[in-house]
Amino acid sequence: MIQLKNVEFGYDKNRKLFNGVDLLLEPGHFYGLLGRNGAGKTTLLKIMTGLLFPQAGEALIDGEPAYKRTAHQLSDIYFLQEEIYVPHLKIKQYEEAFAPFYPNFSHEQFMYYLTEFEMDNMLGFIDKFSHGQKKKVMIAFALAANVPLLIMDEPTNGLDIPSKSIFRKFMAAYADEQKTVLISTHQVRDLHSLIDAVSIIDNGRMILNASGDVITDKLVFDTNDEKTKEGKLYYSEETPRGIQQVKENVNHIDTPLDLELLFNAAVLNKQEFTEMFK
Repeated sequence: MIQLKNVEFGYDKNRKLFNGVDLLLEPGHFYGLLGRNGAGKTTLLKIMTGLLFPQAGEALIDGEPAYKRTAHQLSDIYFLQEEIYVPHLKIKQYEEAFAPFYPNFSHEQFMYYLTEFEMDNMLGFIDKFSHGQKKKVMIAFALAANVPLLIMDEPTNGLDIPSKSIFRKFMAAYADEQKTVLISTHQVRDLHSLIDAVSIIDNGRMILNASGDVITDKLVFDTNDEKTKEGKLYYSEETPRGIQQVKENVNHIDTPLDLELLFNAAVLNKQEFTEMFK
């Protein structure tokens, strides 16, 4: 479990990037962290994993401060960053060097993921691979580590269309009730079918953190020929298929969650969404 309590942080002492961020990530959920460019998503992930220290408030991993980065914490968490650094090692050498840090690491699973990504016969040094090839190796390693807390920053960047499909298949099989998965992404269409809880950060605050069921209980996502006449309209967008909209769920109907529409509605109605999803 990861918890942020009233976290404040800024790279510039005169301008805070975060101003009182609260967040709770619990096992059994696949979270999507959404935000504009520059909202601080990557910085927030680094605070969660103890790579950066909050200037006020607390970042906790299973109740212990994240900044301690104890051996137990580090063996329970894997953070795959968007910018990948890999040492001058071959895949087998990399596994031999780093797999022992993760008690539940599975060589069989690692080879399966590499094979599915068509990377099992790559014999060169990882740092000489293309960005997409590096990403495949590191995704395979991250999943094979079988950690309770898996955090990924833009994991589908650099993957081609077939590889994105394989990645979704991996992630669908990976999640279970004992694991917490958090993915920060702009590519919401790549992960739409996987995410069952959403966190949205904007202007230094967390404006929404809720499960998909809670969100669709309060909001309707639909497409019509004209704007809604029932319930409050939070966002609408004209498309070739009609008017896509997010509105108040006054009739308690069930509609599929649309992450793009949700994000647009949330940033336009920050205060109301913050109160709605407390």
